[in-house]
Amino acid sequence: MSDLTLTKIRFRNGIWEGRISGASGSGARPGITVMFQDQPVSGVTLTEGQGEGDWLVAVPVPAEALADGVQTFVIFDDAAGTRLGDFTLIAGEAVADDLRAEVELLRAELDMLKRAFRRHCLETT
Repeated sequence: MSDLTLTKIRFRNGIWEGRISGASGSGARPGITVMFQDQPVSGVTLTEGQGEGDWLVAVPVPAEALADGVQTFVIFDDAAGTRLGDFTLIAGEAVADDLRAEVELLRAELDMLKRAFRRHCLETT
């Protein structure tokens, strides 16, 4: 279980911004990874926030994510190996409900579990 909390601030100009709270110790930079289609997103930045233990995260949306359908980004706490949050982009035809987004989120979480299980198997052999 992660001690970190992720809160969305805004999404504009192709950059998703959020606040991470609960980082232990002043200046203790949290380790996070943002995944899109089972690949880490490059260019993610963390800057120290105004409050103690607060960090601002900026996630640039890659051009390949701008396509028809549902695109889901998942943000992980590297230290705890848990999901902090996610955000979804939907483009193309209007969607009556967001069931596709939920399925994409489940796929992303399943991919995370597969990686963790494989890592566990490698470490215990």
